[in-house]
Amino acid sequence: MSGVYEIAFGLALGFSLTVPPGPMNALMAARSVGSFRRGFWTGLGAMSADLVLGSAVYLFQSEIDLASVVRFIYAIGAGVMVVLAYRVLVQRPVGRPVETAEIRTYTSALAVGLANPFQILWWLTAGVAFAYLGGIVLLAGLFGAIAIWIVAFPYAMHAGVRRFPGAERAVTVISGLILVAFAAYFALLAI
Repeated sequence: MSGVYEIAFGLALGFSLTVPPGPMNALMAARSVGSFRRGFWTGLGAMSADLVLGSAVYLFQSEIDLASVVRFIYAIGAGVMVVLAYRVLVQRPVGRPVETAEIRTYTSALAVGLANPFQILWWLTAGVAFAYLGGIVLLAGLFGAIAIWIVAFPYAMHAGVRRFPGAERAVTVISGLILVAFAAYFALLAI
């Protein structure tokens, strides 16, 4: 029966990582308005980043000195958020074959996830403190929650914009402004 509790705790941890408003959800929202698939591939890139970060923290937790790298993490994150905000607010998507667009969407989201201070610090704090208490069962719940979110959130955003077509630009602008706000916040924390 303890496996049920570990799965439930893993689900709670996964949703604590994915649901709160943040840079990745802003990016998923902006990409989902035009295409559910782009939103999903963005989420899949973020989930892959979580897998990489979780594995790195697990393997190297004893060698990580958080105090010495935290400002660097915030500075890199601020720069990445500025670039993302620019892309969301200013650039228009260029017509590409679907496979190329999906690969670019995935790899850019993976890079953002690996540079996102919230994801990095979550894994260095909550992730290292909780994720390995329940072993593989807890991690299955955690990544199960992430999988649910990366399908449900882009689907809801895309369906909402299809129902209210005028909302597309508003979602894009709000997403871009959220990214700008996080860039400023991360820059402030870096200083």
